[in-house]
Amino acid sequence: MDVDLRKLRYFVAVAEELHFGRAAERLHIAQPVLSRQIRALEDELRAQLFLRTKRSTELTPAGRQLLDDARPLLASAEAVRRRVAQAARGPKTFTVGFMPGITVTPAVRAFAAAHPDLEVEVIRTTWDDQVDVLHDGRADVSIVRLPIDQQGLSIRPLFEEPRVAMVPSDHRLAGKPMIEITDLADEHLLQDPDAVPEWRDIAVELRRGRPKPVTAYRSVEEKLEHVAAGRGVSIIPLSVASYYQRPDVAVVPVSELATNKVALAWIASRRSRLLYDFADLATTVDWTPRQDG
Repeated sequence: MDVDLRKLRYFVAVAEELHFGRAAERLHIAQPVLSRQIRALEDELRAQLFLRTKRSTELTPAGRQLLDDARPLLASAEAVRRRVAQAARGPKTFTVGFMPGITVTPAVRAFAAAHPDLEVEVIRTTWDDQVDVLHDGRADVSIVRLPIDQQGLSIRPLFEEPRVAMVPSDHRLAGKPMIEITDLADEHLLQDPDAVPEWRDIAVELRRGRPKPVTAYRSVEEKLEHVAAGRGVSIIPLSVASYYQRPDVAVVPVSELATNKVALAWIASRRSRLLYDFADLATTVDWTPRQDG
């Protein structure tokens, strides 16, 4: 049995919205049409994907499994479409993804000089999509901050840098030359606790339980707005802190924090000579993070 990608896209929309009406609006189709397509997909897969009541729509275990599998499958399909279209036009562009705080200009200029017939573009990524841009074909390579899901990727380490705490400028720890991670144990961390295991482990010990999940912020700017408002603290790489200096937020060095590792990533199955040329060049570039304003 072949799985219809269009039905998968409909399924993902409903699974993300958990509401058939909102999903139909997002897809620009009528709700009855969407409901019929989901029922047809369930018939094809011989599995119930949603539990629907008058008040809610929930994923079944089969639905949760399909959502996990459908997202990368749809991203791969989109990447195939983009790459085939690019191959038909010829390799005229090469796109580099990069995370906040990382300066890609030296590498991009050097690569463009080595390939004058190529248009080299850049795309800013976030923690949420720094790998997605590779899988869906928006970027040829991505300069990522580890850890990431490395399945299907080739990885080449580039550099490491310290991480620091961001606190409100009037915070009790602001202005300290150095603090310990235990000084932050009672603070509200504005990010996934697993992203800062040093803090997570201490918090678990002191609170006798795992910290509650927090809202995921999509950008550094949004996260720092919440820090400045006194809603919590955040741990970020030093170069990011340097790029986003502001008077209402203080940077505090923290001992016992592991460094942030930065690497170059690309889809392992791709065999483009340009990928390897950029990877070789990237290892010769000075990636030393800037630490001033």
